[in-house]
Amino acid sequence: MKLSAACVVAVDVGSVRTGSFAWAAVDMPGHTLTAHGDDPAGAAGALSAALTDGASAVLALEAPMSVPVPGDWKLLGKGRTGEGNRAWSASAGAGALATGLAQGAWLLAEVARALPGLAATTQVPRWRGAADGGAPLLLVEAFVSGEGKPVPTALGPHAADAEAAARAVAARLAGEDGTDGTDMTCAPQRAFSLLAAQARWAGLAVAGDELALDVLVVRARPAG
Repeated sequence: MKLSAACVVAVDVGSVRTGSFAWAAVDMPGHTLTAHGDDPAGAAGALSAALTDGASAVLALEAPMSVPVPGDWKLLGKGRTGEGNRAWSASAGAGALATGLAQGAWLLAEVARALPGLAATTQVPRWRGAADGGAPLLLVEAFVSGEGKPVPTALGPHAADAEAAARAVAARLAGEDGTDGTDMTCAPQRAFSLLAAQARWAGLAVAGDELALDVLVVRARPAG
């Protein structure tokens, strides 16, 4: 797969009714902002258009998309490695998780409806092998908060977050941000991949083992 034929669509998960939802699309490896919007249909359309044109695509949801399921019940709700004091189970994370589940499922169902039989994956090596029969759609989690928050643009803070997430994911996948791998992991606990579960519910072809595999989490870092 050539990275020049890849599109990253990042979604700032939030209330559609109150205008807190936004998305942005960035190409690879140029990182040019190619499209943006504030409606889920636009995000689904951008993904479907890229995949229809033969490009590989990435959907990055800014919400907790994998959770640790420990063997010891006393550890239930414990944060993932790398989260620090922003555990997925805290109020902000839990709210984003619930909203992201519904919005991600809807987006993926729309993509599956537009492209029957489409294969998706949460594992980067399987995505990079798309030209050899792998999955052309990669699903990842983005994290934009704290020092990684961008300066809001004229399009608003939610669109700025979506663009920052898209650029961070594109840089990570292209190996340009000096970081190897994921910023957060469920390990040593067993992972429950909400991304894989959403994709399977939506009708996309996803390998069964991915339900229990960690997903790629990319944290946006301060510019400069």
